[in-house]
Amino acid sequence: MKKEQKGLFIASTGQHVGKTTTALGIFALLKQIYPRIGFMKPVGQQHVLLESAVRVDKDVALFKDHFDIDVAPTLMSPVLFSKGFTRDYLDGKALCCELEKDIQNAFAKQSDNDVILVEGTGHMGVGSIAHLNNAKVASMLALPVIIVVSGGLGSAFDSIALNYALCREHGVRPKGVILNRVLPEKRDMVLHYMQKALDRWKIPILGSIPYDPFLSYPTILDLSHLLSSALIAGEEHMLRHFHHTRLLATLPTNADRVFKTKQLVITSAANEEIILQFLNNHLREHLQSGLILTGETPPKPDLIQKLKQAHLPTLYTPSHSFKVMQKISSYTAKIEKEDTEKIQEAIQLVKKHISREKLLSLLG
Repeated sequence: MKKEQKGLFIASTGQHVGKTTTALGIFALLKQIYPRIGFMKPVGQQHVLLESAVRVDKDVALFKDHFDIDVAPTLMSPVLFSKGFTRDYLDGKALCCELEKDIQNAFAKQSDNDVILVEGTGHMGVGSIAHLNNAKVASMLALPVIIVVSGGLGSAFDSIALNYALCREHGVRPKGVILNRVLPEKRDMVLHYMQKALDRWKIPILGSIPYDPFLSYPTILDLSHLLSSALIAGEEHMLRHFHHTRLLATLPTNADRVFKTKQLVITSAANEEIILQFLNNHLREHLQSGLILTGETPPKPDLIQKLKQAHLPTLYTPSHSFKVMQKISSYTAKIEKEDTEKIQEAIQLVKKHISREKLLSLLG
């Protein structure tokens, strides 16, 4: 392995912080400068199956597809912690030294790249059970570490401190911090005081990315995965985003004002009056809506046909409406490789709010 190979290791203080979103923007920025840029996620958790029947981390599939990276997927995703992996590891069915070699070999085989962007998994401690946490992997690959943290001050710094401590244990010193989802009205204050706090470790802030609600809006495809339910209508609009979610048990008297564009409505499949009223409003007002039907009794075939004719993206699940609403309320939408609109939004947002000069200085 060539330690002089240029690269960056993107870590975060936890799940749902925006690490992948940030990595998308950084990769796109570097791609404008370097002719050959690689991507790698050494340790993955959530995997997908490619057409070649190869399992890879879902972020690898996203980057490979969107940026058309011509590298064997197994080199981009060398180790997967799939279901049952930790038990197998503790039972001695997988050896740490072999996993380390897999990562190092995959990294070395991409040495013809001008620069490689390596994305960690979750916070710095993820993977510790197999002696492969993010801090150790970054140390193995001898890459500068960037930590992504949700914008804030006190709790955000506390999260950085925890991750910083594990980095030091493995001989890694983070070289930059990126604040994500920063509220515009607090930006100047957060930047000023966070940099003051980080000065004790001589770590610069590389960027402050504002909160963008669009990136958290789910699509009907996201919810299809969440609820393990296939669309029964409107498949052509599976990437439609929803800005509002409403649970309805009875038909409201002011339905014309209740039903909005970009709205997702959850109701029982037995509530045909609500469904038909919603459907009529959808057609009349050209609402870019969505529908989730619930309950033990599935929607009738003639109702499904009307939904299909209206091209209204619709899911059916036998779960109770309230449980569905609970799941959606606690759900954090991720960027899927099919969602090009959200990918482009993330890229432009990050590129605009990252210091190009500070980022490139980390590469020497």
